[in-house]
Amino acid sequence: MDLATVAFAFGLVLFSGLSTSIGGALAVGKREPGPGFMATALGLSAGVMLYVSFMEILPEGIAKLGEASGTEKTATWLGVIAFFVGIAVIAIIDRAVPEEINPHEPATTEEEARRRRLMKTGVFTAFALALHNFPEGFATFLSGLEAPEIAIPIAVAIAIHNIPEGIAVAVPLRAATGSRKKAFWWATISGLAEPVGALIGFAILMPFIGPATMGFSFAAIAGIMVFISLDELLPTAEETGKHHFAIYGLIAGMAIMAVSLMLFM
Repeated sequence: MDLATVAFAFGLVLFSGLSTSIGGALAVGKREPGPGFMATALGLSAGVMLYVSFMEILPEGIAKLGEASGTEKTATWLGVIAFFVGIAVIAIIDRAVPEEINPHEPATTEEEARRRRLMKTGVFTAFALALHNFPEGFATFLSGLEAPEIAIPIAVAIAIHNIPEGIAVAVPLRAATGSRKKAFWWATISGLAEPVGALIGFAILMPFIGPATMGFSFAAIAGIMVFISLDELLPTAEETGKHHFAIYGLIAGMAIMAVSLMLFM
């Protein structure tokens, strides 16, 4: 394997991962994002995460588990179990979040409670997307090494759907902290999990990662993203008082994700 091939594969991963910065820039570009923008952006983020979880990540996890188990029924059962394990893990983390960013803890004012909720929403979204992007980066990197003609459209498709993922991280964090810079960099960091995943996978994990590990991970990540969408993103969007904006954003997010996945089928 020559250095040029490795550099090409890593360049693809870096390109797709850093597209979350575009979403972050779009989210912080507005001077005063009003409730309509907040509701739409958060709804869009939820739509992206729900659609990609059910239509791409969970099926991919079950397919990987099928490679390992050899039977569709066993793979489906394992995928469903992993999905709910992911939900359980993020629910436990939700209860263990430090008081200063946990809206379940008492707050002195309504505004403080809102900021805490938004802060947790942004951090959890960044966490979930980083978990998702980590194996995604490794998978893209492997594709680049083995089949560049397949890896290029995969990287472009990932870049397209990473843009609204960047918005998902930046919008609540900007509202919570009042800092455009922090919101932008959190969005960027969540995307950098892709090249980090590629590097670690190439250097350490490649000999040990098999279909079973990847399959369980993908299914659990789908559960994490669904929980965040339903427990954090949509309730926070509804709190703006702009119900229809949230729903329109939700549908738009699903449509964007659907198109980005179908472009390179």
